[in-house]
Amino acid sequence: MEAEFDLLADEYHAQHKANVAITGEDPAYFAEYKIADLARLVHTLALPAGRILDFGSGIGNSIPWFRRHFPHSALSCADVSRRSLEIASRRFPGAERHLLVNGRVPVPPASQDIVFSACVFHHIAHAEHLRWLAELRRVTRPGGVLVVYEHNPLNPLTVHAVRTCPLDVNARLISAAALRRQALGAGWRAAEIDFKVFFPAALKAMRPLEHRLGWLPLGAQYRLSARP
Repeated sequence: MEAEFDLLADEYHAQHKANVAITGEDPAYFAEYKIADLARLVHTLALPAGRILDFGSGIGNSIPWFRRHFPHSALSCADVSRRSLEIASRRFPGAERHLLVNGRVPVPPASQDIVFSACVFHHIAHAEHLRWLAELRRVTRPGGVLVVYEHNPLNPLTVHAVRTCPLDVNARLISAAALRRQALGAGWRAAEIDFKVFFPAALKAMRPLEHRLGWLPLGAQYRLSARP
């Protein structure tokens, strides 16, 4: 996976932009909605947010939005691709730590208030999900939270987008129910699923209704949240 994403790193933004064009949005929309949604969840649950880990941070698309929505947090960006981390640090120079993942996440146990992962697990072999979810639990503080966003294999447009995206040539989608079972198996508790992204740009006037549709398994993506 490291070698695959090192090769794709320089082309990631352009390929991602072309792939999501059907929605009428660009990659920035999809990056920001996740961080804004995370901020609302953290506020609702009154959770600490001093230290945040972005697991599978890629070329840094989430960094500007973490700066906007979590301006007082210390962000660590962790990825298996050294090239992606280099690009991220060049695109968005700042105080963020850029960490190479090599078998484990290089941060101390129980050191992170929030562990965030955006559309990463479908790139990890399903047989490895339990191990990585346990590793993310290792680095999360008591009282912290894991928040994972993933593509929903029940949404036909999502399935089409993944099948036609060069970035996802080796990807295998995972259902919300399956990822939740894996999280519970790795020792996480209070694992909850909320479905996201129901309306394309042409129907953006209806997006304020999305927060009421989290139960409906037709969204393009879903959010798993869990506690250690």
